Amino acid sequence: MATRSTDDTGPQRDRRLSGRRGTRPLRPLLAAVTALLVAGFATGCFTPEGSLRVVWEAPVDSSARDYGNGAWLVGDTLVRSRYDAVNAFDAGTGKGRWEYTPPAQEHICAVSRRAAGSIVLIARGSMADAGCSTVAALDLTTGHERWHTPRAPGDLTETFTDMVAAGGGIAVLRDADDMWALDTRPAVSGSKALRAFDLRTGAPRWTAAVPEGCAPEQVAAGERQVVAVLACARTELRLAAFDPADGRQRWTAPLGQRRTPVPDGQVTLRSAEPAVVQTGGTAEGQPGAFLAFGAEGQATGRIETTGAYGMVQAHTSSLVAVADGRLYLGAESREREAYRDRVVAFDLASGSQVWLEDVAVAGGLRALDVTGGRVTVIADRGPRHDGLDELRVLDAATGDEKESIEAGLDMDRAQGGLADLFVYEKLVVAVRQGSGVLPFSAYARE
Repeated sequence: MATRSTDDTGPQRDRRLSGRRGTRPLRPLLAAVTALLVAGFATGCFTPEGSLRVVWEAPVDSSARDYGNGAWLVGDTLVRSRYDAVNAFDAGTGKGRWEYTPPAQEHICAVSRRAAGSIVLIARGSMADAGCSTVAALDLTTGHERWHTPRAPGDLTETFTDMVAAGGGIAVLRDADDMWALDTRPAVSGSKALRAFDLRTGAPRWTAAVPEGCAPEQVAAGERQVVAVLACARTELRLAAFDPADGRQRWTAPLGQRRTPVPDGQVTLRSAEPAVVQTGGTAEGQPGAFLAFGAEGQATGRIETTGAYGMVQAHTSSLVAVADGRLYLGAESREREAYRDRVVAFDLASGSQVWLEDVAVAGGLRALDVTGGRVTVIADRGPRHDGLDELRVLDAATGDEKESIEAGLDMDRAQGGLADLFVYEKLVVAVRQGSGVLPFSAYARE
């Protein structure tokens, strides 16, 4: 599982690891740039300028699992987690700051997608025996546990997606239900399945009254509401919102029928505020939609993964971002025999398209980041350019292009794509996960 995790309260962020070791040398692009300049002066078109250079890279990961993965940018600290450790680096220099390892032989099985302030949640345990049996609050400024609490674990079929969430001054966890795959009713009482704690002290705050016959499968937390995906009566999926102060249920909304009786990844929680859920679209070419809900649970927008804008790459989390009431997506469109890659922005209050900007032709989108009113995009320039990438910066409000750089680098290192993208001051940081990869590479403009 790859998590898309960032600080949701710091000034630098409002939301959101593959590559072979080593870097290709920067390739001179003078001839290409000269030709483009001549064409640009003749036509008045925007001309790409400059390239990127590697500032620092984190040591290669020798092994990996498909659980426990996460990455966060908090202030000037970059943090990445995997199944066996959490490591922090100075965002500007790459110097290591601290390492956290779970006690005894425990593994990190899940992490919160977002950090709240400087704290993330980790769920850990013995994967062979007791399962994911402990939730801990980890301070990203020091690498120390602030507190930990027991959790009711599930068996090896338990999903680790959105098991824990941080936001609004609280930590929220969902207890497991061992009998869900076998029984017709949840074995965990609705009054115990969803619990909240003070984020900084671990003091118990509330248990949510989940509707009878339902069990929570995913949870997300914001400043003004906590939302959870509920599986009810083995056949129905719902989204429920709770008051972060006392756990009182505010509203529920249907998400449709489920196709299988166990967690199957057909629903993905993208945001708590506003509440945004992705249904389907988790595999390439699979149809799906993004559903947005208002403060009272009313449906405010439905954005299909296919439309006049092309096919949204919804199966790639690094190409999906929720920020400032908008949904930003990477999409691909075929025009005659050519494929065109683009970024599309939607208003979540209405579901309407706000702008669309083509960013590549016959290449492929790698990742996008929305920070400080700008959308930063990494796109493959295609086989004619040896798979080297291009960096594009767009205005988040209008889609207008602010910057275009032929990177002169293969930033995903041909190992399955970027898991995330961070922008820190003047650096662009590629995030990767997997065995034999560099988890972080920081680039500066030449």
